[in-house]
Amino acid sequence: MEPIVLKFPSNQQFTDDELFDFCAANDWFKIERNKQGQLIIMSPSGSLTSNLLMRINRELLNWLDKQNDLGYLFESSAGFKLPDGSVFSADAAFVMKQRWESLTKSQQEKFAPVCPDFVIEVRSPSDSIQQLKEKMNSWMANGCRLGWLIDPIAKKAWIYTQSGVVKTFENFEGQLDGLDVLPELNLNLKLLV
Repeated sequence: MEPIVLKFPSNQQFTDDELFDFCAANDWFKIERNKQGQLIIMSPSGSLTSNLLMRINRELLNWLDKQNDLGYLFESSAGFKLPDGSVFSADAAFVMKQRWESLTKSQQEKFAPVCPDFVIEVRSPSDSIQQLKEKMNSWMANGCRLGWLIDPIAKKAWIYTQSGVVKTFENFEGQLDGLDVLPELNLNLKLLV
């Protein structure tokens, strides 16, 4: 199922505060804004995808507990305002402590104007892998340092780096690692089968 793109007259766009209020009033929808200002309603993920995300988040939390205040983890309901004006949420995101704490409380409470250092996107049955790859490229173009794209349908995964290098894993073999962005973080892909 393709995401729904809401159409507005070209001279009408939400301010950041209006978008936040609109999303809060319609919180049963996952709404993002692309760099063209279009609002996109995403389909909810299925139960299997949700369970997979919980297992991934458990690994992330276990890793973070050992890192001595390295930063902050976020789940899929957190929205981030990116430098190109888009507002995205990832299935999981991480922001380094110093960068997060440099934001005001007001900025932290809404769509934080910061690109995460690390994001994870997981394909659900309603997602297009091509659109997820484009979204990963948008994350990286906006300053994300590391991204994992996980496709449980095709049993593939990709590591995206700021340098533009993308490493592919077939048949869920191997492990994704945090490289120098998230030291000592490793996710064995076999845990996702």
